[in-house]
Amino acid sequence: MDKLTRYRQLVQQILNDYSEQKPANGNIEVETIFDTQRDHYQIVHVGWEGQDWVHSCIIHIDIKGGKIWLQWNGTEDDIAANLVAAGVPKEDIVLGFQSPFMRQFTEYAVS
Repeated sequence: MDKLTRYRQLVQQILNDYSEQKPANGNIEVETIFDTQRDHYQIVHVGWEGQDWVHSCIIHIDIKGGKIWLQWNGTEDDIAANLVAAGVPKEDIVLGFQSPFMRQFTEYAVS
């Protein structure tokens, strides 16, 4: 299996696992959004918590240039570490939510 196919499957599996965690409060749906043609992957919470409308991106991952870009992580878990544990080299993970300047101080790819 080529690297891109493996990364797509891995990202989808990780997001499917997270999508099983329903918020404790409110009437909130957990949606997985997989754009496999453009390699954009998200988990979004949508619904009502009391009188408040909830629409929030929980996790956003893209695959660009053969690397996994963590664009947003609204969980307490270290998704980058989970990817490394699954066999993704650190040089293939970009913390997109970090500024390009700050990425050089992480153990992951800069771009």
